[in-house]
Amino acid sequence: MIRPATPADVPEIVSMIRELATYEKAAHEVRVTERQLHDTLFGDRPAAFAHIAEQDGEVAGFTLWFLTFSTWRGVHGVYMEDLYVRPRHRGGGHGLALMRELAGICEQRGYQRLEWAVLDWNEPSIGFYDKLGAVRQDEWLRYRLTDEPLERLAGRHD
Repeated sequence: MIRPATPADVPEIVSMIRELATYEKAAHEVRVTERQLHDTLFGDRPAAFAHIAEQDGEVAGFTLWFLTFSTWRGVHGVYMEDLYVRPRHRGGGHGLALMRELAGICEQRGYQRLEWAVLDWNEPSIGFYDKLGAVRQDEWLRYRLTDEPLERLAGRHD
C-alpha cells in the first residue's frame, strides 16, 4: 500500500533517511532533524512531499520529492530526492509502487518530467531504473554548493 506521509511518519522517515545515507556511505553528512523535516513536509508552505510504502502495517519504504520547473516545457515536474525500501522488504514491488505513485501524480497534474539522481556505483538501483525505461542524462553534470563555498558566494566570507 502506498499513501501520503503524515506528521506521525516523520520519525520513521528520518530513520530511513539515515539508513539510506549509511547505504550510500554518507551517514556523516546527515543533519536533518525531525523538526526540520516536519516543517518542510507539513508547515505552512510545504516545500517537499513524501509517500510511504506499507506492508502488513509496517513501514517498508518511502519516497521524498519536490516540484521542479522546466523553462523549456513551461510546466512543473517532480524531482525525486529519495527512494528507499528497507532491505527486508526489497523485491516486494515497493520501489515500483512508489515510482508509479509519482508517475501518477505527474500524469494527474500535467507535470512532464520525473527526475532523480543515482550514485554511479549503485548497480541494483541503476538496473531497476533502466528496466523502467528511464533515460540517463549523461550529458549533464551536477554541481552543488554547500557550507563555506555557499556562504562565500552569498557574501558572508569575503
